[in-house]
Amino acid sequence: MHQVVFSRWFAVFSSLAVAGCSSQPSPSFPLFGAYFPSWLAYLAVGIVGALVVRLIFVRTGVDDQMPFRLVVYISLAAGIAFALALLIYGR
Repeated sequence: MHQVVFSRWFAVFSSLAVAGCSSQPSPSFPLFGAYFPSWLAYLAVGIVGALVVRLIFVRTGVDDQMPFRLVVYISLAAGIAFALALLIYGR
């Protein structure tokens, strides 16, 4: 009896885990003959954007005032990458 209940719950939860899958392909673009995932490109743009913001913060003196610089700059890079992906793909 316990095995039947477990298998039913497993079937329910495993079907919920793949419910987010869609028929649309993942966002990617061809680069050098292979499909390159767009999130890697957005991550690179986010890192460059965070470096530019860091240069601005260093010149204005804001960088010296921040207590957790690493967390701030990683969050900036991720925020820039997420915003760019949302603006371009809208998902």
